[in-house]
Amino acid sequence: MTTTPTNDPLIIALDVDSKAEADALVTALGDNATFYKVGMELYAASGMDYVRSLIDRGKQVFLDMKYYDIGETVRRAVAVAAKSGATFLTVHAVGQVMRAAVEGRGDSPMKLLAVTVLTSLDQKDLVEMGHTGTVSDLVASRVVQARAAGIDGLVASPLEAAAIRQIAGPEAILVTPGVRSAGAAKGDQKRVATPVEALRDGANYLVIGRQVTRAADPVAAIAQIRAEIPSFPMTRFWSYPALPLTQENSIWPPPLVWRMRAASAASA
Repeated sequence: MTTTPTNDPLIIALDVDSKAEADALVTALGDNATFYKVGMELYAASGMDYVRSLIDRGKQVFLDMKYYDIGETVRRAVAVAAKSGATFLTVHAVGQVMRAAVEGRGDSPMKLLAVTVLTSLDQKDLVEMGHTGTVSDLVASRVVQARAAGIDGLVASPLEAAAIRQIAGPEAILVTPGVRSAGAAKGDQKRVATPVEALRDGANYLVIGRQVTRAADPVAAIAQIRAEIPSFPMTRFWSYPALPLTQENSIWPPPLVWRMRAASAASA
């Protein structure tokens, strides 16, 4: 059993409601997939025993629980999760929650990821929730808070990946759901990009769900995605240091990202 993150950038989302369905997918994919996301739906059906069974099969697990509760509850829950052998665990990017998670994790090698803004939310949704700033402003603020709390990485839309990478620096783990091949159905995701775009902009891992799990041939579907992406190394071209934790980080997108966009437009 290892909790050292794999170099494989694809994480397959087991967003199903039974152990039997999850097992069928894992068996069908075989060695074509090494990293799986277990979210609230499958966890409610099968619990930590299923997480351990995946690990026993030589798979890595992204435990996507998105913990968000009072500090003591989060601390204790993370301490339990840290014993499971999961590679990643998510919490919401709220200061008290993240600090409690870091404390609960202790010296476990499990990596903590902070969820910035769900990829199913857009500007209209934030207004309904009472936020006055933009999605990008909120993401930037939460990335800065996550760094200050000692969180290992972020979960965010691929649309914010490039700017997050500049704020968080090259060492932060960046996981992007909302990734679809060109032409694939978006489902309930609103802020999406292709696998190549997400990796190009600094993502380390791509969470792939229905494009593979609902495919008539999951093996062919994952092979198609792998064919689209080059072999990005885990230490990428993001060699500049993270921005200092100052109020200036509220400027969005960071100046480098504007320059990147201008250069891309000029070469198009």
